[in-house]
Amino acid sequence: MEGKIVKSLSGFYYVDSGDSVYACRAKGIFRLKDISPLVGDNVVFDVTDEQDKEGNITSVKERKNSMFRPQAANVDQALVVFAAAKPDPNLNLLDRFLIMMQKQNIHTIICFNKIDIAADEGLKLLKETYELCGHEVVFASVRENEGINRIRELLDGKTTVLAGPSGVGKSSMMNLLAPLAGMETGELSKRIERGKQTTRHTELVKLWEHTYLTDTPGFTSLYIKDIAKEELRCYFYEFNDYSTECRFDSCMHINEPDCGVKNAVSAQLISRVRYENYRSMYAELEKQEAGLYKRRR
Repeated sequence: MEGKIVKSLSGFYYVDSGDSVYACRAKGIFRLKDISPLVGDNVVFDVTDEQDKEGNITSVKERKNSMFRPQAANVDQALVVFAAAKPDPNLNLLDRFLIMMQKQNIHTIICFNKIDIAADEGLKLLKETYELCGHEVVFASVRENEGINRIRELLDGKTTVLAGPSGVGKSSMMNLLAPLAGMETGELSKRIERGKQTTRHTELVKLWEHTYLTDTPGFTSLYIKDIAKEELRCYFYEFNDYSTECRFDSCMHINEPDCGVKNAVSAQLISRVRYENYRSMYAELEKQEAGLYKRRR
């Protein structure tokens, strides 16, 4: 039989055949070949117990793509949710996620939730920071059901990964979009204003025909890796219009004179927040490369 893996939990892969969901194990050949089935994989499986809906996965079909964090396959896009307030958005973390998705060629939609409790100046800063970043930006309130119709439009007909830090309303958004999913929401910790971890596994939920959404465990940190420091500038879309004005073709937009990007930042044509995040990540990559060079010596 054939089906799609919709959940992975405790060594079992739950495969939707269209009529039923089977709890399957992956055959030992996968371990020998160092292959791990992922949520979203289209698979072939043998039924071992029809009554209890159990089986064994025998092969994984060719993937359109695969993501390493969160781990999922055959994904069309990502919807990354950050709170506009309580907790205040960590924009350095958001930029790291955007880079991670760009590196995997995954289109990303940015959603700032909780706009009903955010100050106007905070929302203005978020809009100015991300309006030129090359990604769709949606301002929403799950509590007030604001912006949700636009999100439904963007999800329609696609398989989307829902991601973001804990405490930003991801599970509440999943509940609103897919009430039958029955996700926990948890309470926000008042002491540290960080959400309790409520999503413990990756699961693909069918919202409507040809439309799937998978919630993923929240993240609080992301390390930029497998990117050369010279490559980092390519992930900041808004730099492109001004890099042609740099004196040097190899300009990194850090210390070089006559830099079109730095001039654009000074003229408020490029977000200073995004630029400072670029500088901090560039310095991080520079240290990584220096450490790697020392180890090789």
